[in-house]
Amino acid sequence: MNKEKIVSVLLSLSIMGSVAGCSQTADETTAVTTTTAVTATEETSETSESVTETSEEEGTEDYLEGYDTFEVTSEDLIDGVWSDVISKDCGDNVSPQLSWEAVEGADLYIIYMVDPDAGFWIHWKSDGITETILPQGWAESVDYEGPYPPSGSTHHYDIYVVALKAPVDHLSGSVDSANPNFINFLTGVDTDAEGNTGNIVSYGRISGTFTSP
Repeated sequence: MNKEKIVSVLLSLSIMGSVAGCSQTADETTAVTTTTAVTATEETSETSESVTETSEEEGTEDYLEGYDTFEVTSEDLIDGVWSDVISKDCGDNVSPQLSWEAVEGADLYIIYMVDPDAGFWIHWKSDGITETILPQGWAESVDYEGPYPPSGSTHHYDIYVVALKAPVDHLSGSVDSANPNFINFLTGVDTDAEGNTGNIVSYGRISGTFTSP
C-alpha cells in the first residue's frame, strides 16, 4: 500500500464516531440532526427536506429565563446524551433518575420533559412532587413515555423541574403528544390554583440528546 493510501485510511478511521442511542454503530448514525414536521405521532414525524446542523453543546432554548435557578442532575445523562434505558423503542421506557437540592420557600415541584424538535412533544408530566431525589423509573406509566425520535434522527429532550410556592389547578398538556402551546403551559404554573401570581420560586433545567437507530 502506497503512502497516500495509508494516510487516507488513517484519516477515515480518525473521523469515525458514534452517536449514543440504542447502541448504534458509527455506520448506523450521522452527526447531524434533522428538523422534523410533526404528524400524528412523533415516531411518524416526517423529516423535512432541509437538514439543520446543530451542535449538541448548543442545547435548546430556555423558556423560563428570568427566574432564579437551581441545579438538576441525572445519572442517566452522560456527556449530554440520555441513556438508552429511558427510551420507549429500545430501552425500558422508564423515567430518568433526577436529583436536586431542596428549594427554600417551595412546597412542591412539577416536572415537564419535552422534545422541542417535534412540536414540543411532551414525554413526562408530573405534579405535586415533594421528593428531591427521584429514582430511575419513578414516574407512573401514564405520566411518562420515553424518547422515540424518527429512525436515524437526533432530538433534544429537556427536563424542567419547577419549584412552586403552592399547588396549581392542573398541569396543561398531553403526554405523548405535540403541544404547540407548551411555553404557555410552562409559564402558566406561575399562577397557583387560587389565582395568585408569582408562584414560581425557581427552576432547574437539564437537557440532552437521544438518537434513534
